[in-house]
Amino acid sequence: MTMKLDQLRSFEAVARLGHFTRAAQELFLAQPSLSRQIAALEAEAGTELFRRAPAGVTLTAAGEVLLPIARRMLADASAAREQLDELAGLRQGSVRLGAPPTLCVSLVADVLAAYRSAHPGIELHITEGGSRSLVAAMDEGALDLALVVTRGEQRTPPATQLVPLLSEELVVISSAAAGEGERRELTLAQLANMPQVAFSRSYDLRVATDAAFAAAGLTPTIAVEGAEMDAVLRFVERGIGVAVVPAMVVIDRPGLRSTLLVRPQLSRTVNLARRTDVGLSAAARAMERIVFETVDRVAAPGTELARRVDVASRA
Repeated sequence: MTMKLDQLRSFEAVARLGHFTRAAQELFLAQPSLSRQIAALEAEAGTELFRRAPAGVTLTAAGEVLLPIARRMLADASAAREQLDELAGLRQGSVRLGAPPTLCVSLVADVLAAYRSAHPGIELHITEGGSRSLVAAMDEGALDLALVVTRGEQRTPPATQLVPLLSEELVVISSAAAGEGERRELTLAQLANMPQVAFSRSYDLRVATDAAFAAAGLTPTIAVEGAEMDAVLRFVERGIGVAVVPAMVVIDRPGLRSTLLVRPQLSRTVNLARRTDVGLSAAARAMERIVFETVDRVAAPGTELARRVDVASRA
């Protein structure tokens, strides 16, 4: 079966948008041209890839099989083009990095600042999401690299490699302006009786803390539920409640006070996820290097974070 890149690009756009007209507009094609490309691809496949309806189109079973393959082939073609751009000395190209919100407000900000300083000509594309969805996106070719968090064993696609970067403690944050006495530690039982600002249930962090409370037979006191990262930090600063966050989140936030959570002590591992079946472009390799350098710098001995983080060996 011979599949052309323009046919696959058209197929992916129609599948993603669910509509021939909108896909043609996005690709700057006349709709008859797009329809001919899809028809040629279906003829090659020997079966229909879409179910047509007045309201739009949906994938057939064959289309569902082809979609992740098409996305990987398009990503591979993009990677090949970017590797040819190495001759430009990293003056052009792009990198697609994924990360969960808890890392976007901490480590990722430092990584991007360092990258932009070193390679201002490279376009940076950031995708925020849960770790599982980021790994899936990378497996489909939608990301070059992803920062993901794990706790214990983590299932990944066969072609995905997780490189541990650091192990990070979870801490309880409260308002620095509140008149509460300083505490060095809080137990989970003590935390359960404090009003909490709880993340959306889509957050890996919320899943982990809910599991810890359930395992201990505790019911947390919720003041606000369903907030996203920026809102959680703002609510805590205003004294609405406390929240459980990774230690890195508190760096350079004078409005927040952090207290170690103990009995049990909770932690997570931050990993760099990459595919082993596709070579990284020069721009993505530079991103990988800067991620390693940034982790080593922000958690170096003597820094504010060093007490709460163990950097993983990458030897």
